[in-house]
Amino acid sequence: MGKEIERKFLLTGEGWRERIESSVPMAQGYLMGVAALMAGHARASVRVRIAGNQAWLNIKSSVRGIERDEFEYLVPLADARDMLDTLCDGKVEKTRHHVHVEGTMFEIDEFAGANHGLVVAEVELDHAGQDIPRPSWLGREVSDEKRYYNVFLVDHPFTQWTDTERSGEAATC
Repeated sequence: MGKEIERKFLLTGEGWRERIESSVPMAQGYLMGVAALMAGHARASVRVRIAGNQAWLNIKSSVRGIERDEFEYLVPLADARDMLDTLCDGKVEKTRHHVHVEGTMFEIDEFAGANHGLVVAEVELDHAGQDIPRPSWLGREVSDEKRYYNVFLVDHPFTQWTDTERSGEAATC
């Protein structure tokens, strides 16, 4: 069984941009009703993702927190495009930037389209208690806030959030 242990953070500045090593455009959508996932009626999300010229089908347990079961399988790019266009209830578009800090890879997602303006950093861990570097641009942790999950952003895009939601003062979803 695959495990993903991941922490997610907001960013507090642009200092990370000068450290970008590579970037890849991404699009992803969910193959089951997003509403069922967010209402807790589904035990897993099923996602199709295109990153550059590769594509994956991803199944991830729908529990909150930094540790989840995850399975990922390569699929033909043409199939993934068809799934995004015909089977998904919307999609999330972003550019993923790769930034190393003290031997740790930060994946910084800069969202586009209906989620334009949202930028988050993710870091995958070997174990839940692993220490990570804290560069000056790494802000508040939002790992447990579902509003920052990509699946949530499909139906609740960042451009439609209230000022209170954007400032982080809203109750954790």
